[in-house]
Amino acid sequence: MPFSSLGLNPSLQKAVRELGFVRPTPIQTEAIGPALAGRDVLACAQTGSGKTAAFLLPILHHLIDRTRRTTRALVLTPTRELAAQILEDLNALAVHTPVTGAAVYGGVSMGPQEHAFRSGADVIIATPGRLLDHFRSSYAKLAGLEYLVLDEADRMLDMGFLPDIRRVLRHLPARRQTLLFSATMPPLIAKLASDMLVNPLLINQQRQAKPAVGIAQAVYPVSQDLKGPLLVRLLERDILKDVLVFTRTKHRANRLAELLVRHGLSAERIHGNRSQSQRTQALAGFKSGRYRVLVATDIAARGIDVEALSHVVNFDVPAVPEDYIHRVGRTGRAELTGDAFTFVAPDEEPDLKAIERTIGKVLPRVTLPDFDYKARPQGKLEIPLAERIAAIRSRKADERGRRTAKGSSPAQSRPRTGDGPRHHSRPSGPPRGRRRRP
Repeated sequence: MPFSSLGLNPSLQKAVRELGFVRPTPIQTEAIGPALAGRDVLACAQTGSGKTAAFLLPILHHLIDRTRRTTRALVLTPTRELAAQILEDLNALAVHTPVTGAAVYGGVSMGPQEHAFRSGADVIIATPGRLLDHFRSSYAKLAGLEYLVLDEADRMLDMGFLPDIRRVLRHLPARRQTLLFSATMPPLIAKLASDMLVNPLLINQQRQAKPAVGIAQAVYPVSQDLKGPLLVRLLERDILKDVLVFTRTKHRANRLAELLVRHGLSAERIHGNRSQSQRTQALAGFKSGRYRVLVATDIAARGIDVEALSHVVNFDVPAVPEDYIHRVGRTGRAELTGDAFTFVAPDEEPDLKAIERTIGKVLPRVTLPDFDYKARPQGKLEIPLAERIAAIRSRKADERGRRTAKGSSPAQSRPRTGDGPRHHSRPSGPPRGRRRRP
């Protein structure tokens, strides 16, 4: 079925052709028609299945001929990166239309976002927390809203956004079309959908969540201390090309990126402790090829969309099987192919077994020839939290000692004359409260 058979506005069909899309993906085939007809949609769709266009195209179709300066569509997403990515996709699809969009998320100035509300951007893509910040002001009222999308609904639930989502709903008109997309469908998402949607079309709900068929998956058994050297060796041998690497903590992401750079590999990291400008710069550098490796925590798993990404590496096995699906779904997108490797230490085998039960297959174990799996590591990748805290306290104690030693020198230990201690002295000049005007 070609895109031309879906009944989309010619301007959208032109943009789709220019983007190189010939036929819709299965989720687009199932969702676009009912969404165009005004149906609420509840879709359980795999990561990388093309669901962003599945909800953007029907909304853009309806907004092309509407009057401007009124926000009529709101897309809620869990992360800043995903909001920015959806806006990028919207701009590409709407390039031949007058429809405008804006992203609203934390970590950046609220000024341009306020302007988007005041000017009435047609579509606003927002994270729940920052949206609620704007809702405190009268300019952010969305009385004209007609379309609501919840993207990555299960991830928003995982991140604790459910109370925020319910608060957002209280600010929106009750009469609207709602589209809810989720890679998995846990009971709480089903309950949220029953509260939000009216007679929705159910798509893909009963299918078990699995990685896309184009992703080749494999496991590298390796000790924790040798994971870093193994990754370096895979990169040096060009077994890994451009690669997105997931770690379980921000500290490990920092340390791993530093290790790669020390070995002459271009790498950057992205996680919640990085500023928004740093995260944006890292992602842009990875997409442009400036960085060969992007090390990330799960905050980025649903917000990174890199065309034809060749490899994903789970440096640490995710504790939740659904997170594995979302991580490896960064490759093999839009029916392309890719490789997903998982480094598994002995203590992570139970988590791997849970993943294999979820995806319904045993992943092949592979080893790298000529790599010494019994080598003695040259240091730990992760410094335990207690050691880091002790080091910080020791450093501060040394600094206090140096300041004390410096303050007790003869030149500084002479008694002061005049008004006594510095904090009791009063500056010269007019009395307080009656200073001269400049």
